[in-house]
Amino acid sequence: MRIVPILTALAVVTALFLLVFQRDKLLDFAGGDTAQVAAGDPETEPEETSGTADVASTSNPATGVSVIALRSTAREIDSAVLLRGRTEAARQVELMAETSGLVISEPLRKGAYVEAGQIMCRLDPGTREASLAEARARLAEAEASAPQNAARVIEAQARLDEALINLNAADKLSAGGFASETRVASAKAAVEAARAGLVAAESGEASSAAAIQSAQAAVAAATREIGRLEVTAPFAGHLESDTAELGSLMQPGALCATIVQLDPLKLVGFVSELDVDKVEPGVLAGARLANGQEVVGRVTFLSRSADPLTRTFRVEVEVPNPELALRDGQTAEIVIAAEGRVAHLIPQSALTLNDEGALGVRIVEKSKDGGDITAFATVELLRDTVDGVWVGGLPDEVGIIVRGQDFVSAGVPLSVTWQEPDA
Repeated sequence: MRIVPILTALAVVTALFLLVFQRDKLLDFAGGDTAQVAAGDPETEPEETSGTADVASTSNPATGVSVIALRSTAREIDSAVLLRGRTEAARQVELMAETSGLVISEPLRKGAYVEAGQIMCRLDPGTREASLAEARARLAEAEASAPQNAARVIEAQARLDEALINLNAADKLSAGGFASETRVASAKAAVEAARAGLVAAESGEASSAAAIQSAQAAVAAATREIGRLEVTAPFAGHLESDTAELGSLMQPGALCATIVQLDPLKLVGFVSELDVDKVEPGVLAGARLANGQEVVGRVTFLSRSADPLTRTFRVEVEVPNPELALRDGQTAEIVIAAEGRVAHLIPQSALTLNDEGALGVRIVEKSKDGGDITAFATVELLRDTVDGVWVGGLPDEVGIIVRGQDFVSAGVPLSVTWQEPDA
C-alpha cells in the first residue's frame, strides 16, 4: 500500500477545510503573525519590495485583507441601440394587367431605369375602339331625343291646363242652368285624358334621361377599357424583371413588370421591448453593411405594435442612396443614437457574483471606526470595449476592488492598495 498519496490527500483535505470552514481563524492567525513580525527586531523585518508603477498609496497596511482597488469617477458616455437588420427598397410594385389582350410593345430588360408614367406594356385594342364608337353613337341618339321628350311634356301640360279651364266653365254654366250634365262629364273626361298624357310625356322624358346616363356610362366604360391597354410606371425606379414579351397573351392579373425605387433606401430592424423606449423618430442612426460600407440616416418609423411571435418592434431608417450603391436585401448592423448614460469604466476582471448570483463589483467603504471594509454593489452592463466594460448603477465616485475581490465578503476589513487610473 502506498502511503505518500494518502498523506497528500489528507493534507489537501485539511487545507481545504481550513480555507472553507476555518477561514476567519486562519486570517486572524495570519494577521497575528504579521503583527509579530512588525513589532520584532528591525533586523528581522522583511525588506520592502518595489511596487509597480501604477500603485499610488496603501492604507491600513497592518490590518485586514490586502486588496488592490481603483478610485473611479463616473463619466457620461454616448448610448446607442444596436440592431441587426437589412436594407429594403423605399418602394416596390408589381404591375399587373387589368384586361386581356396581346402585347404589342417591345419588352424592356431588367435593370433598366424607367421614369414615372413610362409605358411598360401596351396591349392590342382589338374591337374596343368599335365599342367606344357604338357607345358614343347611342349617347348622341339619346341626347337628340331629349328635346322632343321635353316638348311633349310641355304640350301635355298645356292640354291639361286647357281641359281644366273647360271643366271650370262647364261647372259654372251647369250651376246657372246653361249647360247639361253631359257637357260637364265630357269636360271631366278630357281633364283625366290630359293628365294621363302628361304622365306619359313625363315618363318619356325620364326614359330619355336614363338613356343618356346609360350611354354616358357605356362611353366611360369603353374609354376606361381602352385606357387599360397601356400599363405605365407609377414612379421612377429600376426594373427587377423583364416586361412582358412581345406577342404574349395577357389576362387580368398577369405580371407585366416589377419596379423598385432605391433612392432613398430604408434600413429595417427590430428593437426589443427593453430598448424600444430609447428609440424615437427623427434621431440619427447609422449602419454598417456586410461589405463594410457605412451609411447614416434618420429614424422615420417606429412601430406601435409588437410582432406577435418575437415581441419586437419594427424600426425604419431612411438613408440617401443617390448613386444607387446600396441594394435591396443587404444585411446591416444598425446603430441608433440614444440618450447618454453616466457610467464607470472598469476592468472586466473586476466583475463578480454575490451569493444570490447577481452581477456586480466589490467596493471599498468606510466602517464606523474609520477603517476600510468590503461592500457589494450590483451593476448594469452598458458597453464592452477593448479597454474594459462600462457599467452603471454605482455612485459618482467609488473605490472598486480590482484584485482580491473574490477572497473577501461584505464587512471584511481591508488593507487597500490604491491603483492609479489609466490616463
